[in-house]
Amino acid sequence: MKKMSLSMAGKRRREAYCFILPAFFYMILVLGYPLVYNIILSFKNVNVKNLTKGGSVFVGFQNYIDLFQNATFRLVLKNTFVFTIACLVFQFTIGFIFALFFSQKFKLSGPIRGMILVSYMMPMSVTGLLGKNIFANAGLINDLLSKIGIAGPEWLVNTSTSMIAVIIMNCWVGIPFNMLLLVSGLTNIPGDVYESASIDGATWIQRFRYITLPLMKGSIFSVLMLGFIYTFRAFDLMYIMTSGGPLNSTDVLGTYSYTLSFTQFEFSKGSAVAMVLFACLFIVGLFYLRLLSKEDD
Repeated sequence: MKKMSLSMAGKRRREAYCFILPAFFYMILVLGYPLVYNIILSFKNVNVKNLTKGGSVFVGFQNYIDLFQNATFRLVLKNTFVFTIACLVFQFTIGFIFALFFSQKFKLSGPIRGMILVSYMMPMSVTGLLGKNIFANAGLINDLLSKIGIAGPEWLVNTSTSMIAVIIMNCWVGIPFNMLLLVSGLTNIPGDVYESASIDGATWIQRFRYITLPLMKGSIFSVLMLGFIYTFRAFDLMYIMTSGGPLNSTDVLGTYSYTLSFTQFEFSKGSAVAMVLFACLFIVGLFYLRLLSKEDD
């Protein structure tokens, strides 16, 4: 009987490997190979002149040294963190307020929440084109401002307002995402806890501080970490709305890597920028996994 159970366990293990191996090889080919090739490329000097001739040379960390000595790259790195943090603050705050509101039971809760989710379901390319038209010189925002006697700025061609326009459009997409995840976290809190707190005389502020926030700590960390990862690697919204301009004021690591690789044809430097982006996200991912392990413990 024991031998039979062992043979059955071995058979199930082999069946499991049969299902896992195709996905494993797919990940190696689609993700692993490009990542390794990009790492190798970032340590070489590959540009449009020596790409076809095969005359690239190994330069070590020189590409990374040149990047961090470049004022444009430092500006791009700063833009990336400013854009990410600003979007996280507004997306999470407004999304949390919406989640608290729509977690209440009222008649039109479902339809209104579904309408808000439309912006999240739209492709980012469509959102970028929409934002480009809204913030154009003769767009919707300036038209509304002119009706109340205010001369609107040139949003997308002004270095002081272009980042604001991009942040607003990204928040328009990110708020429903935050709301959706936080609503699911709120629904998992037992209603009996709130009823007991109300009976004991707790105000809504006390219930929010001592019940809602502690019980939603895991959901809040997940939303913030996922929001950071999705926002930090942004590319398509900036590329469509501003192409990183004006004067690199909306350039982030994703758009700058694309510009170096496919506009200036400095493939190695573009790969180095991509690896900086990957390193930042990898560190955040490790931090998130450590938090999850602590929560499990």
